[in-house]
Amino acid sequence: MEKEFYSVDFEGVESKLPVLALPSGVKIAFFNLHGNSALTEHCAKLLAKKLTDCEVLITAESKGLQLTHCIARELGQEYYAVARKTKKLYMQDGIEVVINPSITTGEVQKLYLSKHDADLLKGKKVGIVDDVLSTGASLLGLEALVEKSGGIIQKKAFVLAEGEAQEREDVVFLNTIPLL
Repeated sequence: MEKEFYSVDFEGVESKLPVLALPSGVKIAFFNLHGNSALTEHCAKLLAKKLTDCEVLITAESKGLQLTHCIARELGQEYYAVARKTKKLYMQDGIEVVINPSITTGEVQKLYLSKHDADLLKGKKVGIVDDVLSTGASLLGLEALVEKSGGIIQKKAFVLAEGEAQEREDVVFLNTIPLL
């Protein structure tokens, strides 16, 4: 059986995304930056141009980590906040929120933020960064963490908007992919 791919262009850099079926039966063009340093760097440079009005960035583990790291470096920001999906020892005095299932997880999750990262956001213009926006469930969790921390949501930026997410006017993204 021949694999199916969906091609996406990121201002001159093409990526072929494998089409995968989720347990629900919905097919997605699966985007994964893990291990792809060239594409991560390229997308980070493009997104950094859209986030120049942000004082600090936040992302959720894991697929947004290296992207946000590269964007923060491009913007000259020494630190960025990382929301974790499990509560680590250093996060005992931090904050947490519950998020509804996303299209890829299919189950209720929690996001945790350390006190250090919550303090980093307090009173600052925050840019939320992630790889793909689809249902918006993960985004709602990040927004709740920013608000709970006392940060001001300045911008919400993604590499790709999937399905109906491309119709949203409150986010910025580099390109779109369909639900198949």
